[in-house]
Amino acid sequence: MDANQNDLSKMRVAILVTEGFEQVELTGPKDALDQQGVTTTIISTQAGKVQGFNHHDKADQFDVDMTFAQAKPEDFDAVLLPGGVINGDQMRMISEAQRFVQQMDEAGKPVFVICHGGWVLVSAGLVDGRTMTSWPTLQDDIRNAGGNWVDKEVVVDGNWVSSRKPSDIPAFNQKMIDILHQQSAGQLQPGSRDQRGIGLPG
Repeated sequence: MDANQNDLSKMRVAILVTEGFEQVELTGPKDALDQQGVTTTIISTQAGKVQGFNHHDKADQFDVDMTFAQAKPEDFDAVLLPGGVINGDQMRMISEAQRFVQQMDEAGKPVFVICHGGWVLVSAGLVDGRTMTSWPTLQDDIRNAGGNWVDKEVVVDGNWVSSRKPSDIPAFNQKMIDILHQQSAGQLQPGSRDQRGIGLPG
């Protein structure tokens, strides 16, 4: 496995978005993953296109590769949760998205989350005991759900990587790639919430 430690070309990362995601929080991490040879799959509620935003203004539309109904967590190695207040507020109410992140986390797979993307993790009941960051307006939600919120550009807690905002993306991308290399090498450790010792399959 060591010989392939730097080769991420066999990895697949699911990107969960709905209408109104912060565009750069998808494109920045996606471009970094694509440069490493990772296969990225945009997953949303409906087939066709999904609308990105630059803050409050409509930006570009992106092709949806797969719907939540079609997506299977076992087919992916990690999940990326871009932010955007509209996207985050809708995502937390989608039961399929909640189940997807629950199954990814239970399997010890990486969860990459930025800005308002953390709302779905709160609603999925996953942040209790976890240390993470987010857009500052989410800090009460995270703390009320039992999480430890910190104000840093990037936070790594086991298999989770979180950041606050678009300007954090370079640091976020670096930690995201680091975690994928750990996973590829079989060295990724579960986060602080998990007391059951669940890790990646050997």
